Amino acid sequence: MTSSSNPIERSFELAAVACDDLTPHVYRRLFREHPEAQAMFRSEGSEPVKGSMLSLTIEAILDFAGERRGHFRLIESEVFSHDAYGTPRELFVAFFAVIAACLRDILGEQWSKEIDAAWHKLLRDIEAIVLQQKHLAEDSP
Repeated sequence: MTSSSNPIERSFELAAVACDDLTPHVYRRLFREHPEAQAMFRSEGSEPVKGSMLSLTIEAILDFAGERRGHFRLIESEVFSHDAYGTPRELFVAFFAVIAACLRDILGEQWSKEIDAAWHKLLRDIEAIVLQQKHLAEDSP
């Protein structure tokens, strides 16, 4: 396997070798750090929804951190759809940080300074997009 030069992409590649499915790790951590999020999911039948949501989020992250072919726009549009679900924007942003924290835990010593710096920048950039969307919503009639 050829490793990507993009540190965000590389973090997912390394995690894929070490972990078959990020979904349970991400949601365990999300619900532990943000227990209010658990009530937003049905108790039964939500596993496919969680997997799909994480998969779309990872696609958006990889596009946002890479070539920006369009999937990253999902972040902007999902801000508004999650508003409609009653998801606080802080929780929306926190989901990305939870993904990064899970990857860091899975990678252990493979989590390099370069990967760490790239994730910190990405999380700041995502937070800026969410804040920008908030201002756009407040400024619209």
